[in-house]
Amino acid sequence: MQVDDTLLSKLEKLSFLKVADNKRQEMIAQLSEIVSFVDNLSQLNTDKADNNFAMNNDTTQLRVDEPFIDTSINKSILKHAPKSVDNFFIVPKIIE
Repeated sequence: MQVDDTLLSKLEKLSFLKVADNKRQEMIAQLSEIVSFVDNLSQLNTDKADNNFAMNNDTTQLRVDEPFIDTSINKSILKHAPKSVDNFFIVPKIIE
């Protein structure tokens, strides 16, 4: 995949980010390097690799799932919201 100015502009639009004009070439070079690295990974032959491969055979420790409600977290987050009702954010309707 070729990373060029057109693709970078499309990525800017999709991510809602703006890359400064003096950083565009640097960003294109970095993205090209990342894409070529991923292309190299896709060429690896993994046919004989075990699907459950792990560095060790230890299992992940699980915790007891105990529900609890801490309303102070909700209140501290919602106090920064322009509008909220019943612990929900109120946002403008964007889909008709």
